[in-house]
Amino acid sequence: MRSLLLRNLFFTILQPGIVVGLIPYFILGERIQIIFAQPLTTIQYMAAIVFLVGFLIMSHCIISFAVRGKGTLSPADPTKQLVIKGLYNYSRNPMYVGVLLMLLAQAFFFESNTLWGYTLAVFIAFNFFILFFEEPRLRKDFGAAYTAYSKKVRRWF
Repeated sequence: MRSLLLRNLFFTILQPGIVVGLIPYFILGERIQIIFAQPLTTIQYMAAIVFLVGFLIMSHCIISFAVRGKGTLSPADPTKQLVIKGLYNYSRNPMYVGVLLMLLAQAFFFESNTLWGYTLAVFIAFNFFILFFEEPRLRKDFGAAYTAYSKKVRRWF
């Protein structure tokens, strides 16, 4: 269990950490300090709440992957069991939804057109990854169980 915890921590920092943290940090640069030097607006407070919701969704999914799936969020160390409970009852990809909520929140919070464009690019990349890599792997690994699940639960909402 300790090994699984460490692997999940590593892949969380590596994958969503880079997508939601490091790349937006590089995109925003000095704008971060400028924004935080001013009083926050209502929109920024709302964006912070959306970010928190996205973070909680992502965290719940990572925990579900570890506890129910006996694996990690990474394709390099995937789950051993199909995870279809919890938030996965409502979306086949709630972790991606959580990440996108965090990116949308950052775009609102920092009023950054570049972050809006980056968020759109990430959404498109997620779709391609899901369609051409993740879903075929899940069909191969979990067969009829995944096919039945995908007929019952929509890809996004």
